[in-house]
Amino acid sequence: MILLLAACSSDRGIQQESTVTADDVPNEPTKNDIRDAISNSPSSQIDAVIASNFPLVDTVTEDDTRAEIYATTRFGLSELSSVLSNSFQPDEKSDVIDNQQILIYPDYFVTLRPSGADDNVLLIEVASETFVERNYSPNFLSTYFTIRMLDSLFGNNWTNRRSQSCLNGNCYGGYSGGSSSSKGSLFGTPSRGNSSYRGGGTSFGK
Repeated sequence: MILLLAACSSDRGIQQESTVTADDVPNEPTKNDIRDAISNSPSSQIDAVIASNFPLVDTVTEDDTRAEIYATTRFGLSELSSVLSNSFQPDEKSDVIDNQQILIYPDYFVTLRPSGADDNVLLIEVASETFVERNYSPNFLSTYFTIRMLDSLFGNNWTNRRSQSCLNGNCYGGYSGGSSSSKGSLFGTPSRGNSSYRGGGTSFGK
């Protein structure tokens, strides 16, 4: 199912996206099995680790960049944040604000938040650094990180440049799983996948 998602000039635009509930999450291993698989993962790449252990429920693409949306019913935000951070230390780790947290790894931003359609589902958005640089709203990211840090990461006065782009509606503020209350709006042509579940242990993954 292809969803055409309209851009919105407001950082609090209505998100037209797929709802994600517990019914959309395939049967998962136990919490302990997932935790052990993460801690014993042979990969050091956070995107591969998450893809190996959680079901893919949606994808957001824009040009040649993408963000992949995974989901779990086994973990809450703080618990999964600790599991990931203890095994794979992020370069930056935000505070939990508006019931969301962002972990920055080399080449990837990982955003954890409950689904807007089902509090029992935790969404795990894995966005490439290029996707974030080209598409994210600086108003959204500056809630979690300093403008100095963001400009240092993306260079060339990124915050001001992206703010100008957002005035034209070319702005993204993360995937909510069906809520209209999250900052930002989806755009482009995200494709709702077939709940591609690649989890199941250290031998799985990209």
